[in-house]
Amino acid sequence: MKTVIYTDGGADPNPGIGGWAAILTYGEREKVLTGNDPDATNNRMELTAAINALQALNRPSEVEMIVDSEYVRRGVTEWVAGWAEKGWKHKGGQPVPNADLWQTLWALSKEHTIEWHWVRGHSGDPQNERVDRLARQARLEITPGAEISAESPRIYLRSSVKGNPGPGGWGVVIEEGDETRQLSGSTPQTTNNRMELEAAINALTLVPVGSHAQLFTTSDYVFQGATRWIHGWRRRNWQKKDGKPVANADLWQELDRLSAEYKIAWINAKGQSHQGLDEAGKLAADAVALERAA
Repeated sequence: MKTVIYTDGGADPNPGIGGWAAILTYGEREKVLTGNDPDATNNRMELTAAINALQALNRPSEVEMIVDSEYVRRGVTEWVAGWAEKGWKHKGGQPVPNADLWQTLWALSKEHTIEWHWVRGHSGDPQNERVDRLARQARLEITPGAEISAESPRIYLRSSVKGNPGPGGWGVVIEEGDETRQLSGSTPQTTNNRMELEAAINALTLVPVGSHAQLFTTSDYVFQGATRWIHGWRRRNWQKKDGKPVANADLWQELDRLSAEYKIAWINAKGQSHQGLDEAGKLAADAVALERAA
């Protein structure tokens, strides 16, 4: 009988606070492993998850290893032997990133018979979704809580799309002192990313210019884009490093223009529980339902 292992890991931001998880099943038996690191990268957490899973095996085993990281799967099946032969350096002499972890994983993989499989993340595989949640929970265990000022507007953003692309909606809940405002909208053909950006743009238009605003989003795309990627996009005239145009550049430029008029604290609320997020999610879902019925 084979041991089936699912692993996942990530950091937010990348590099930043990291978490990893592994689920090992052998027949009816199951073992769950998790861990975190205050200074990590996505790739280091993915590797750490695989290493800890294999270290948990107490004898040579037949293993099905399912990962959603092509970096890990291709690294261990295609690249690592060559790296080892070259003294853990690339052809140009540059050291292999994460060589310490690759060396450990390479040694462990030789102790077992392993079939490495890749599954697309967030594609509906129940165990992949579960291990993703466990890794995120491990990261959040050491993530400092966001300081929420009672005076600052707290803006909760959610989106919903049927089909992606397909009919889409967005919802916004704005809490300012004792006052709560709600807003929603829809589009007949769109994507989740565009709806989340639409939510942020429309929310900011309701907040007084110059405000210290806190924007809560469950979208890694919007959080990373607004806090890290947008600076490079702006310098390159809304092109990516490879020269291709930035997706949703029209909305990013509008958000960039609006953001300059406020003091914004972006909060990645993925995996967190906020009543405002729940209410915004319901608004988005209702907006989609109305759009589909129109």
